[in-house]
Amino acid sequence: MKALILASCLVVGATAVTWAQVPSPQVGHGPPNSIAAPAMSLKDLKPQPAEALGLVPKLTLSDSSGHAIHVMPTPAVAAQRAKYGLGVPAPPVGGSALSGALIYHSGGSVMPYQLVYLIFWAPPHLQNGGATGFSPLYGTINYLHPAWIPSNSLLNIATQYYQTSGSVTSYVINTGYLAGVYVDQGALPASGCTDTATPGNCITDAQIQTEVAHAMAVNGWTGGMNKIFILFTSSGEGSCFDSGSSSCAYTQYCAYHSYIFGGQPIIYANMPYANAATCQGTGTEPNQDVGDIVTSATAHEMLEAATDPLIDAWFDASGNEIGDLCAYNYGANSWTNPANGVHASQFNNGWYWEDQMMYSNHTASCVPSGP
Repeated sequence: MKALILASCLVVGATAVTWAQVPSPQVGHGPPNSIAAPAMSLKDLKPQPAEALGLVPKLTLSDSSGHAIHVMPTPAVAAQRAKYGLGVPAPPVGGSALSGALIYHSGGSVMPYQLVYLIFWAPPHLQNGGATGFSPLYGTINYLHPAWIPSNSLLNIATQYYQTSGSVTSYVINTGYLAGVYVDQGALPASGCTDTATPGNCITDAQIQTEVAHAMAVNGWTGGMNKIFILFTSSGEGSCFDSGSSSCAYTQYCAYHSYIFGGQPIIYANMPYANAATCQGTGTEPNQDVGDIVTSATAHEMLEAATDPLIDAWFDASGNEIGDLCAYNYGANSWTNPANGVHASQFNNGWYWEDQMMYSNHTASCVPSGP
């Protein structure tokens, strides 16, 4: 934990000036997709037969208030969904690659760009008294990686997706910067759910929302459509959507994104601690640290938040978003970390990452960069 805090402080001091700049206007990579869909949001989609019969878990869950989360399935759940034809890219409509698999739902919103806020929850101990902790490079890896997603080739894939408000169409812009970091050593709340992978140590989505709000209040951060708050929890801590434990970390999902209603929407992502047993696909660990397992999930959530922040914009007929259609598909590992000889799929600012590809409507396929 000390290593995490030290790494965060050192990086903040070295990079605050570099990233603190206003994003400049950029042109999107249309043309707009003309396909319309009847659903207004993911939670309004009719469940697929396999979902309705309980044969596969859903990717989008909502409660009685209408609050919804969209999860990144575990490799096992992703494979199970693929078995029933879910989570598999659909062929282009009418033979046109521009029609793609992702459909824009009228009135839906995208993030104009991403200002990134990181929250590391590092209490002295878990709810059951057990030790918390982070691997040696966890803080550094999961500090630098999300800070560099805005403006790199991966987020550039999202610039083909847009929103239409009235007569104005605007695209996702591939720009942004790291706007804030907070390491919270405050105690965890009483376990609010039952995650079988972390018995006795589990927080609900409501408790996660409370922690995000707490971090915002302490630091004077505000919400908005151009900001994403990413919460990283320590080893041994699980999470579930609700107290009924309807969907939980490590068994159904490896991460998720959502938003909180308010004066300004608060877009956030839940990033449970890396679990090699249940949340690692066939990818590598280019920095030879368990923190490498989380980078792909973080990229997944950041790109999905960029294209579907309020869970009402870009998704296919099965509710898959830009990351779901390519989950655990890393593409070619065309980079090699010279320090250890381990291959990687992405290279940014001198660091190597194993990130999944994202879905491009332009090519109707999973791609490592875009558009």
